[in-house]
Amino acid sequence: MTPPDLLLLAAFDGDWQAYEAELYRIFLIEIAKAKLQFRGWPVNCRRIPEAHGRWASFWHLVQEGPIEDDRLPDLRRCERIRWVRWVIENAATHPEIDEWQEIRGNAVDTLLWYREEYLVVLAKRRDYWLLKTAYCTTQRGRIEKKRRERDAYLAKIKKGAQNS
Repeated sequence: MTPPDLLLLAAFDGDWQAYEAELYRIFLIEIAKAKLQFRGWPVNCRRIPEAHGRWASFWHLVQEGPIEDDRLPDLRRCERIRWVRWVIENAATHPEIDEWQEIRGNAVDTLLWYREEYLVVLAKRRDYWLLKTAYCTTQRGRIEKKRRERDAYLAKIKKGAQNS
């Protein structure tokens, strides 16, 4: 079982506007309005604040950068827009998708990492999951950090299971 094919800008002859329009169409149909579920709960996307007539969550799936108003398109994220749904739907059964929780302050995120290459981040809310972002993990430092976090979390879970 492999993820969907990449959606390349070259298939649009380099026409960024046409490419972005197709990315957004896919986002709405296959992610935002697709009634996705994870662990029996709906997966929702942030709509507000919209920018350029597009949902906030869309931008977090196709752009990168720490400052919201200065984010730039990331072609690797764009190419993998269809991977978001695939990772979420296959996380429970695919042997190459690791799942763990990351705690930052009061926030608890669930991370779904496909082949240490593509990471989908969900946040549990009262009665749904919020799709926070998804991105490629290509930087060695980031991969090593995520690997340590994952391995520490899974070791803790395993130790807890052995003690019960």
